[in-house]
This record gives sequence, structure tokens and C-alpha cells, in this order.
Amino acid sequence: MENLSTIKTNMPRRWYVIYTRPRWEKKVDELLKLQGINSYCPVRKVKNKWADRVKEVELPLFNSYVFVFINPREELKVRVTLGVMNFVYYMGKPAQVRDRVIEEIKHCLEVFPDTEVMSFQHLEVGDRVKIKEGFMNLKEGHVIKVQESTVIVVIDSLNCVLTTKVAINSLELIN
Repeated sequence: MENLSTIKTNMPRRWYVIYTRPRWEKKVDELLKLQGINSYCPVRKVKNKWADRVKEVELPLFNSYVFVFINPREELKVRVTLGVMNFVYYMGKPAQVRDRVIEEIKHCLEVFPDTEVMSFQHLEVGDRVKIKEGFMNLKEGHVIKVQESTVIVVIDSLNCVLTTKVAINSLELIN
């Protein structure tokens, strides 16, 4: 008969989501890796402009979130890592993420390194947006409807009203 510690070490590893201190995502990822924990902090490439130069920097794709690939035995090691606030919970248990989802995020960032996450909660009817890619690239307009993963935008810079359906990840909110 196997003892409990043998059973725990044979438990499969799964992807979980951890919540970090604000702006600590990359540091937490580095600290976890130094401990031998398989972690993943997806980053996007952004060009930052200062008065004297333009520099491409890597920013976390998800603010305050890092993914860890662990078994239950490694959970405490993750929890006590500097900058880790807690696991993200779903239905009373640490939230698991399918391997396929992590692979899709990695693939998306390879193909589109400037990918940005925008929540539907941040877009409202009447918001001014700029289209970042595709046929209407760099055109500006107003959101007239938000539905599932697309947004209907009125393009007003063409001296006529043209509506277009745009994927939410192709939009940038303009203040």
C-alpha cells in the first residue's frame, strides 16, 4: 500500500492562475523559476515613447496574473513566494486552466506580439475607439453596440457614416 507522500508526488501537474501584487508579474515569474516552478507570464511588446527616445518594452498581457504548472505538493511553495497574493479561485478551488488555453496564448503572442487584452466591461456604447488592424486600420469611430466578441463601430472620418463589425481585440480605447 502506497503512503500519502508517494501518492501526492505522482499527482499530475496542472496550470493554475495566481494573483500577484500590482506590477510584480514579471518579478514573480522570475522568482518562481528560480525555485524550479514552471511558471508563465505572457508579455506583449509595446513601443514606449519618452521625450528623448522610443523603446520597445515587454508588458504583462494580464495585469496581476501569472500561470503556474504545478502539482498540489508545490502549492505552498508558490503561495509563500514574494509578490504572490493568492491563487485565483473558481467555485471554491484554485482555478485550473487547460493546457490548450496556455498554448493558444503562446501562439497568439508569437503571431501578434502586440496583442492586448481588453475587457468588455471597459467598452461602452458611445466610447471613442481606434481600429488597430485590418481593412479599417487606424480609423477612429464610436461604439454603437457591444455583442459577444465583436463591437459595431461607426466610422465618422470618411465624410459619411460607415458601420463595421470589429473584433474587440482589434480596438484601442481613445480618451
